[in-house]
This record gives sequence, C-alpha cells and structure tokens, in this order.
Amino acid sequence: METVIDSGPFQSLLIRAGFSNDTDHLHVVAISLFVTILCLCIILGHLLEENRWVNESITALAIGCCAGFIVLLFSGGTSSHILRFNEELFFIYLLPPIIFNAGFQVKKKQFFHNFVTIMLFGVVGVFISFAIISAGCWLLFPRLDVSGLKIRDYLALGTIFSSTDTVCTLQVLHQDETPLLYSLVFGEGVVNDATSVVLFRAVQKFDFSRLDGVTVIYIVADFLYLFFTSTVLGVATGLLTAYIIKSLYFGRHSTDREIGLMALMAYLSYMLAELFYLSGILTVFFCGIVMSHYTWHNVTEKSRITTKHSFATMSFIAETFIFLYVGMDALDMQKWRMTKSRNEGMAGKNALCRCMFENLGSGTLNFELKTFWSTRLKCS
Repeated sequence: METVIDSGPFQSLLIRAGFSNDTDHLHVVAISLFVTILCLCIILGHLLEENRWVNESITALAIGCCAGFIVLLFSGGTSSHILRFNEELFFIYLLPPIIFNAGFQVKKKQFFHNFVTIMLFGVVGVFISFAIISAGCWLLFPRLDVSGLKIRDYLALGTIFSSTDTVCTLQVLHQDETPLLYSLVFGEGVVNDATSVVLFRAVQKFDFSRLDGVTVIYIVADFLYLFFTSTVLGVATGLLTAYIIKSLYFGRHSTDREIGLMALMAYLSYMLAELFYLSGILTVFFCGIVMSHYTWHNVTEKSRITTKHSFATMSFIAETFIFLYVGMDALDMQKWRMTKSRNEGMAGKNALCRCMFENLGSGTLNFELKTFWSTRLKCS
C-alpha cells in the first residue's frame, strides 16, 4: 500500500533551511507546519465571518494559494505542496465525516418534502447529461483528432462530467434564510455525486464490444441495484444503532460509549459499502439521516448536544483541510506544465467541449423541470 502522506518534495527545502537530515523529523515538521496553516484558516475565517463576500472556504483556498506560492518560490518552482496526499486519505478519512454530517444535520422535512424534485435533478438529470455528453464526445472527439477511445471510455467521460460540485454553491447559501433553495441544491448535490459514482461503476463492469438493448437494460438494472442496496445498507445500519443504544441503555453508564458507537457505526456503514462495491456516499448519507431521526432521540441529553457538535466539528475540519490543500494544489506546476503545444490546444478544445455539453445537459433538464412544475401549478 502506498503512503497516504508524503512530505518528500518539501523535505529538501527544509534541509536547505537548516533542519536535520532525519526523515522522520522532517516529516513531523511538515505536518506541524500544515496544521499551523490549518489553524490560521480557522482564525481568519472567524475574523471574516461578517464579510458577505468572503467565507471560510474562500479563505482556506486563498491561504492555500499563498502558502503554495511561497513554497513554490523557495523550492525553485519544483513543488507547491507542504505535504502530498493520495486519494486514500480523501476517500477513507475525509469524505465520510463530511457526508455523514450532511445527512445528520439536514432538515429532513424540507428534504423529503422536495424529494421528487431532488431525485429528478440528481438521478434523471445525471442520465440526461450522461447521454448528451457521451454522444457529444463520441461524435466530436474524432473530428478533433482525439483517437484511441472506445465506447466504454466515452460513457465513462459522460458519467464523470455529469457529476456537479455544489460545495462552493452551498457555502454562499444559508439553510435558515433560504431553506427551500438550500434543500434542493444540497439534495441534488449528494444524490448527483452518488448517482454518478454508481453509474460509473456500472459502466465499468460491462463489455461494450456488443452494445445492444440487453446491455443497456443490464446497466440500468445494475445501477438500480447499487443505488437501492447502498440506501438500504445505510438505513439498516442507522436502525441497528438505534436499537442497540435503546435496548442496552448505554446512557446509564457512559455518554462516551453512545457517541463512540454512533461514530463507529456510521464509519462502518461507509466501509461496508466500499467492501461490497456499493456507494459509500449514499450509504453514509442515509445512515446519518436515520441516526438523526431515530438514534439521536434514544441517547441522553448530554449525548445529543455532544454528537451534534462533534460531527459538525469533524466535518468542518475535513472541509477546511480539503480547501486548503486544493489551494496549494492549484499551483502545482507538474499538472500545469504541457510538453507539446498540441496538447495545450487539445486541452482547450476538451474543456470547451465539456462546458458546452454540461451546459446543454443541465439546460435541458432545467427546461423540463420548469415545464413540469409550471404545468403542475396551473393544474392545482
């Protein structure tokens, strides 16, 4: 297994600054510096809390860019990272608390009241964008001299580009001020990401050398299986946790056991979903919803207050961590450097195609939903 955290590119800079040549010590110095900058993000985010144009996410991104620029300057343009992390850190340690807290803190009345609309945006919208982007790439890429792609690759591009990122959008919305809009955007973001992941895995499982109606049916059936199985696993884990806490009376002896069991069972649901090749995002999200509705009411009053703030704190730290790292990663010269001018032209063409197809897919869905709701309101 690869190392989750690597400070190798930054170690040479620390050695030139006068630190010892001990690898473990340099590793600790790099981690300490990163945590210090993380604390700075929280402090500045608090000081700028009243500013309507700047929020904590933008602050973390800006600080990450500044820190990355300083490291890039002193390293002679070789690296902009204090630490490098691989995808295991994100998917195993950072993503679960963010998604779980999103389900745990969501206003369930608003979410389920608009559940049909959310599912239309998050599921039907993904399939519309998936079809348009895949067909567009298949028709347009050969004319742009992009060769060597198979049908599976075009479908994979369709699933990847159909996934939308609503994190930055949610940062400028307030759940209390605009509950309906927040519920729609938040619900669509979670369901959209989960649908894209499940659809991508379904596409990767089939052989498209013979693409026919049966293969399409198998893809849809596999998607529905993964979607509903992941949801059922999350709901079952949440109900099981509520039953255990209620029947064994954990609160009589220790609130720490209640909180610990809830956190571990939520994390277990995510890992079980990954173990059985399901969608961990969907599983832990619905596990959070069920725990907030059933488990949370079976714990003591102290545990209710503690769990609410503990899960929110873990999610907040993980989000700040991600935005800070993204700010540093934005100045990574290895990812920006192109070896041939032809590749630069192709990157621009690919970006243009992506924007065009994504906007076309989203616009088609928005038009259909607007027509649907206008007809429904007139009928009522």
